[in-house]
Amino acid sequence: MLEVQTATKTMESVVSVKKSQLCDNDHSSSDQNSDSCSNQTLLEIEARVFNKDVLIRIHCERQKGFTVKILDEIEKLHLTVVNSSSLPFGNYIMVITVVAQMEDEFCMTVEDLVRNLRLAFSTLHMN
Repeated sequence: MLEVQTATKTMESVVSVKKSQLCDNDHSSSDQNSDSCSNQTLLEIEARVFNKDVLIRIHCERQKGFTVKILDEIEKLHLTVVNSSSLPFGNYIMVITVVAQMEDEFCMTVEDLVRNLRLAFSTLHMN
């Protein structure tokens, strides 16, 4: 019986990536590349949904106060943040992981969730 229940549960997952070139001046392979970095914004958003639980992982440029702002945006989408972590990676990158639960008002697909988070990120990045 447990095998049947486990087999019928599914997990939705979406990854949205905005391509960019990253550089780390401390670990450049040539002097020619050491001063050239892309002006593009790094943004990778991954969302996974299992029942009413949502796992969100964001890789982005490190910005002061950004984690608090993005958590606020996540709650505006009718998700209750259960746990979150924000870790620096290298000199310029931040990895944000959020575990949330859907509120009764939450009514969007995982694709829509990622799209809304990307839009919120764009708005926050301009400010």
